[in-house]
Formats: sequence, structure tokens, C-alpha cells
Amino acid sequence: MTVVYEQTHLDRLESESVHIFREVAATAEKPVLLFSGGKDSVVMLHLAIKAFWPAQVPFGVMHVDTGQNFDEVIEYRDRMVEKHGLRLIVASVQDDIDAGRSHEEYPGAPRNRLQTAALLRGIAENQFGAAFGGARRDEEKARAKERVFSFRDEFGQWDPRNQRPELWSLYNGRHRKGENIRVFPLSNWTELDIWSYIEREGIELPELYYARKRTVVERDGMLLAVNRFIEPKPGEQPFEALTRFRTVGDATCTGCVESDATTTAQVVAEVAAARITERGATRADDRISEAGMEDRKKEGYF
Repeated sequence: MTVVYEQTHLDRLESESVHIFREVAATAEKPVLLFSGGKDSVVMLHLAIKAFWPAQVPFGVMHVDTGQNFDEVIEYRDRMVEKHGLRLIVASVQDDIDAGRSHEEYPGAPRNRLQTAALLRGIAENQFGAAFGGARRDEEKARAKERVFSFRDEFGQWDPRNQRPELWSLYNGRHRKGENIRVFPLSNWTELDIWSYIEREGIELPELYYARKRTVVERDGMLLAVNRFIEPKPGEQPFEALTRFRTVGDATCTGCVESDATTTAQVVAEVAAARITERGATRADDRISEAGMEDRKKEGYF
């Protein structure tokens, strides 16, 4: 009897990501996984655990903490770190502000752009040779240009014209001291792939990703959940709506969408019908300019 072995689409994506994790662990000096508690970094951590099971994940996780995170995300981060016995490194934006290395535009201003300095400091202080990020090519135009192994110079800068070929999935992670490689194991995944995989694997997520009644205000074409970072401005009328978050960044600049998807299966169906990316729909920090993300990546951003 002939046995035919076939991989599904998700199996192939999983195999590619597992290969990338093992390649970096075998060739890079002191890698780290950037973990925010968002769905992409959660899937990335799940894949890393699979890649090295039954052994422990052979590298730590680093969270670039702006101090403006959703409370649910920080609680989830700490719970996952404890559950899997991970070493957590926190690169704090507040520490940079207190030391005068970074400056807020005004008290309470979004700190998303200030993450770059904290990220570069965290990499330099810990001498990480490679950093895993959860960016996907379908999210945004600048990220579509990124290779799986993204070379960064001694200043953490990215040059889109100086990318290394990756023919036949062969990766070149060689770099000099002070330089590093950003590695994106989810490059070829889509938002629908991520959610389909979460459903298949039964992966737990922060409850923000599922619909429930929230008090929101409409601002700049987005629905923002009222919380300790977002208060109604004069003239804004808060109201209750059934909403969920498609992406989770800072509470100051991440909008939610009206939705009745309370289960993973319902989210999968909703995402399959969506015609705009999650960042384009709900992230104010991506609306700065047409090339806002690319400019930040050239400065050293994820």
C-alpha cells in the first residue's frame, strides 16, 4: 500500500517557521524573541515552543514596554512567562524618559515612536545578535519589503536597498559585532493564517481579541476604548458598543472594531471577509504619513 504524505497550507507555514527558529538558534549568538502579548507574538512563541519541545526554549523574551499597554496584555504576558518558564527582559520607555534619552511630545502623548530607542538599548545592553519579530508582509507596505533575515547596522538601521538574497530559503545571518539581525518567522503568514492557526492549535489570547460590550469614543475615524489612557475629549460622547481588537498596540493609539465575534471560529469567518488590513483599520501610528512605517524601520523600529 502506498502512503501519501501531504501537508496542509498551515502545516507548510508552521514547518517554515520552525525551520527559521532552529536555524537562528544553531547559528546566531544570543537571540531573543520580541514578545508584546499581541496575537502575532503569541503565535510566534507557540511556534518557538514547538520547535524545541521537549526542551526549554533556548532564548529569552523581551518586551519593549511603553508604559501605555492594555492591562489585560501585561497580565497575559506575565502569565505566559511563568507558565512556560521563560526569561523575561523588559526594555522600558519610561526608563529612557526618566534618564533624558527620550522625550514625550506632551504628557500622555502616544509613545509608540519612542519604542525604537528602548528596543535598540535593550538589544545593545544584552548583546543580542538576533531578535525575532512577529511582523508579516501582508500588514503594511514597508513590511512587505522586508526579508526573513533583516540585516541591521551598528545603529539598528534598516536599508531597504541593502537586502540579502534568500534563494531556496537559505538565510545569511553573518554580521559584525554591534550589528544584528531581525528575524521574521511569520513573514509569509497572513492575518487569516494566524487566526486559522490559533483556532487549530487552541491557542489562548488576551480577551481583547474577542467581542464584548465596551465603552468607546469615536476619534479620527476610529473607535477607541475608554480606559485609564483614553478619556473623552470635550464634545465627544462615549457610548457602549460590541467591539473587539484586531491588533493590540498601545492603548493610546489602537482602535477597536464593531464585531459580534466572541469565538475564534467567528473571528476566522470575520477576517476571511475583511478587505482592509488590521493595521490600516485600527492603528493611528500608521497614519502619520504614507511612508511612516518605513521611516521608523530605517531608524531601528521592529
